[in-house]
Formats: sequence, C-alpha cells, structure tokens
Amino acid sequence: MTDYMQNLGKNARQASALLARATTEQKNNALLAIFEQLKTQKNQIMSANQQDLQNGREKGLDTALLDRLELTDSRFDTMLQGLKDVVALPDPIGEITDMTYRPSGIQLGKMRVPLGVVGMIYESRPNVTIEASSLALKSSNAIILRGGSEAFFSNQALAKCVQDGLEQAGLPKSAVQVIETTDRSAVGELITMSEFVDVIIPRGGKGLIERISNEAKIPVIKHLDGNCHTYIEQSANFDMAITVCVNAKTQRYAPCNTTETLLIDNAIANDFLPKIAHALVNQDNAMQLRVCEQSLSILQNEEKLQSHISKATEEDWDTEYLAPILAVKIVADMNEAIAHINRHGSHHTDAILTNDYAKSLQFLREVDSSSVMINASTRFADGFEYGLGAEIGISTDKIHARRPVGLHGLTSQKWVVFGHGEIRQ
Repeated sequence: MTDYMQNLGKNARQASALLARATTEQKNNALLAIFEQLKTQKNQIMSANQQDLQNGREKGLDTALLDRLELTDSRFDTMLQGLKDVVALPDPIGEITDMTYRPSGIQLGKMRVPLGVVGMIYESRPNVTIEASSLALKSSNAIILRGGSEAFFSNQALAKCVQDGLEQAGLPKSAVQVIETTDRSAVGELITMSEFVDVIIPRGGKGLIERISNEAKIPVIKHLDGNCHTYIEQSANFDMAITVCVNAKTQRYAPCNTTETLLIDNAIANDFLPKIAHALVNQDNAMQLRVCEQSLSILQNEEKLQSHISKATEEDWDTEYLAPILAVKIVADMNEAIAHINRHGSHHTDAILTNDYAKSLQFLREVDSSSVMINASTRFADGFEYGLGAEIGISTDKIHARRPVGLHGLTSQKWVVFGHGEIRQ
C-alpha cells in the first residue's frame, strides 16, 4: 500500500507542475472533454451506481446514506451543469490584485496561485468526484481522491470519464487520480504524504473528520457536519416563515445544510408553533418533532400531532439527524437564540426569519457560522447556489477558506514586487 500511494503522490506532484503552466483554454478544453465523456458513458455510470446502491441495501445502509449515494437523472444533469458552470468561471490563477506603490518606488501586489496537490477523502456522494475534479483542474491543482467504499463502483466509472477527458485534451491523466482500493490504510498513507500532498480535505461525518484532524501530517481544510438552525424572531411574517422552514427541513433530509433545529421566539410561540408543526407533519407524515418542555405544553391539545411529538433530550440539540426528525425549542429572545446556536451548532449554516432590520444585522454579526442567512432557507448554503459552479465542501474552519469551497478556496496568494532597479536604503 505504501508503494502504491507513494506512486500516486509522485505522479500527482509531476502533474501539478504541468497544470501550473496550463492555459485557461487547455483547462477548459479538458473540462468540456470530461463533460462529453460523462454524457457518452452515462449508462455505464448509472449501472455502476445501481450496483453500489444494491450493495448498500444489502449492507443495511440507512435511508439518508442511500439518498446521498444515489445518482438520479436530475442529479446527473446537475453534475453536468456544474462542469459547464466551472468552465464559464474566470480562471483565478495568475490574477494580480491589490497593487500599490511603496515610498521606495517598488510596486507591490498579490498573485493568486494553486495550492499544488490536494488530497480529498469523502463519503457517499459520487457527484463529489466530478465537482472536486473540475474545481481542482480549473484552479491548476492535481488531486488524489479517496471516495467511500459504498460508492466504489460509481467513483471508478466517473474516474474513467475524467481521465479519458484529460487525455483527450492533452493534459496528464495523473492530474486527477481516484484511489482504486477500499483498504482503509490508503487513507492513513494519504494524510501523511507531506512530500507529495499540500492539503487534505475531508468531507464526511464527525468520525472521519476527527480521525483526519488527529492523524494528518498535512494542513487540513475541514468540512464538518451540518447541525443547522432556523430562528423565528417575533416580527417574522408567519406565512413566509412556514414556507421557508418547511423547505429548510423537508426539501431533502440528507444534505448538511438541512435545518435540524427550529428556534421560536417565546412572544409568538403559542400562535406559531402549532401552525409550523402541522405544516411539517402535513408535508411528511413520517416527521418526528423533538420538542422542549414548553413546546410540549403548547402542543398537548393538538390531537393530530401527538404521535409525532416527544420531549427533547439535551443530546437532541447537538444532533444532525439527516432524517425526518426536527428539534424544536422556544427561546426567550434573540440573545438566547444566538447563544444556543453558538453553543450547539456546528458553525455551518444558520438563518433568522424576521422583519426587524436591526435584529437581522445583530444576528449576522454574532452568529459564528460559515453562512448566516436572513429570511432564506438554509438549503441555499451550497457552492452551486452561491455561483461557484460546484464546491469541494463547505469549510467551517476560521482560516484560509470558511465557506463553500470553490475555485478561490483551492488557491493561495503570494506577494509580487515590480521594480525599476530600486535598492533598499
């Protein structure tokens, strides 16, 4: 395994040097070639995905994981559109900004450059293989991908399209390498190959993130779980709030930007809570609400809801359900809502629904998350929706990239100096 991974690393390092010299046209041609390969080989890819799904069902994977694993026609089309969007994005590499003249006469600026070689470890979603490949390629980075064993056949089918496209465009196939083994020791090798890999990006559950963070000998850009909140402030329009809350929770359960906890201002709880509870249950009869003691009291006479509600435990406030389960808590005011979010959230995405401008700005300032929203569904926290073309993950780190990581998140900057023979006195 060590020899195999070292060989991948050497090939990636060599490819990164070639990519650093590649023109925007060459990179875009490669992306378009991959686009055509995906269309041509769609049947083989979907067949491989069905094989993964069948294996997953036999192994007892839960519904949320199977949902993440499945490539539907709609998701396949979105994957293709993401490639076209990345082609249309400006190439960040070589961009020079912040040019200023210094008293000495020199001109100083910053140039955007690739990170080099990216190692990415991710679970379930095979579309990540294409998103990560396209972003790495457009930002002139070589990438080594290690998908989850549950998506093995899907990822290998997608990898063939990527490498065929690279070869057709005259770029090295080793610019994108998908590890061809499910052996867990491959991850251990990847995260310690500091000679060949410049940054590691883990994308998955807490267990994966904790392991990588603890064992990696390479800088890590973490993509953590999504314990996201929506807070209904007392001035919110009820109809708008219900529409947004239902979407934030039920549009899809598996993504990390789905709302897992609903916080309701005490001043409107008696009126709003029964309305939103019925709306959620009507949307999905499987919905279970884990509610605080005050919420339980308010809902005690709602006969249709009794089989859908139970008292929340302290653990519920910290849980990413990825299922038709929603934690509900009544808070005294916005200060308590913000404190709850900062204590129990994963610093991923949190939203306020309000008509109070001053409170909305306070929420933006004080909630410590990578995306903070006013009057919008948390489901918008996504690279595609943010206009990034695709995303390699949503980083909750506070350094380098704290957001959906697109092209700019896979680059760094270096100082550049333009002179005319100046010398330091």
